[in-house]
Amino acid sequence: MSTGWGSSTRSLERRLGRVERKLDLVLGHLGVREPDGALVAELEPLLRQGKKIAAVKRYREVTAAGLKEAKDAVDRMSDSIR
Repeated sequence: MSTGWGSSTRSLERRLGRVERKLDLVLGHLGVREPDGALVAELEPLLRQGKKIAAVKRYREVTAAGLKEAKDAVDRMSDSIR
């Protein structure tokens, strides 16, 4: 009566897939979209110049994210380009 790792992994993958679909629906309902490569490429020069406020403003314009969400996302981007 042993369940292998494969069975457990498949179960977790299915659950994760359901959670991701639900999250996509919630974000779509709120009008928030994930930044694409073009937005990241647009914000990177601003962050390299230390213009974090301008980057947050642009992020909000493009994604319709709230101030906190935009700041957190830009902070993560900033940390990744250092």
